[in-house]
Amino acid sequence: MSLDGRMTTLISIGVSVGVNCQPCLEYHVTRAKEIGISEQEIQEAIQVGRTVRKGAAYKMDQYITTLCAETSLSQQSVDKGCECGCGGSC
Repeated sequence: MSLDGRMTTLISIGVSVGVNCQPCLEYHVTRAKEIGISEQEIQEAIQVGRTVRKGAAYKMDQYITTLCAETSLSQQSVDKGCECGCGGSC
C-alpha cells in the first residue's frame, strides 16, 4: 500500500500542528491548496493535529504530576528546566 501525495499532505498538516512547527504548517497548507485539497479537509487535518497535541500534553502533565509526587520534587524546580543546554525549553 502506498499513500498518495494528497494523503501525505493531509497527514503532514496534522503532524505539523501536533509538533508545533509553524513553518511546516505554513508549507504544507500552501502545498495542500496548490494540489486542490479543500479548505474543509485542511481544517479537518488541523483539528486532528490539535487533538493529538492536546492528548499528548495532557498525558505529559499527568506524568509530571506523578513524577513530582514520587520524587518529592516541587513543581517550581520542574519549571526551571534540566540545565541540559536547551535554553530552558526542557
